[in-house]
Amino acid sequence: MRVLITGAAGFLGSHLSDRFLAEGHTVIGMDNLITGATDNIAHLAGHPRFTFIKHDVTNYIFVEGQLDAILHFASPASPIDYLELPIQTLKVGALGTHKALGLAKDKGARFLLASTSEVYGDPQVHPQQESYYGHVNPIGPRGV
Repeated sequence: MRVLITGAAGFLGSHLSDRFLAEGHTVIGMDNLITGATDNIAHLAGHPRFTFIKHDVTNYIFVEGQLDAILHFASPASPIDYLELPIQTLKVGALGTHKALGLAKDKGARFLLASTSEVYGDPQVHPQQESYYGHVNPIGPRGV
């Protein structure tokens, strides 16, 4: 497969890049480096099946050739980042997803949108376990 991973220089995106490459796939990593770091993908420099594109996904996304999948992990990913980068966080969630979906539609690619546990609101249990999310009120903590 040939996959595009947005947010590839972030923690999850860089590990996903490693995993897909280890499984023999071709990876195009895209990141604007607002919270990601090239140190996270430095070990992939020169890898024959990895290409890095520094790009803000809130702008038109062009990738030459076919794509089988897009994994959309671009976003500041911590409450500290949300507070320091509120506009960028909103833009990547809305415009970035819209642009990435448009590319997926154009390429006939599968699309995976990542999110964080922050969508569930303030947790009642620390640390959170995966089983916790199945028991959370889907409407919100106040039932609004």
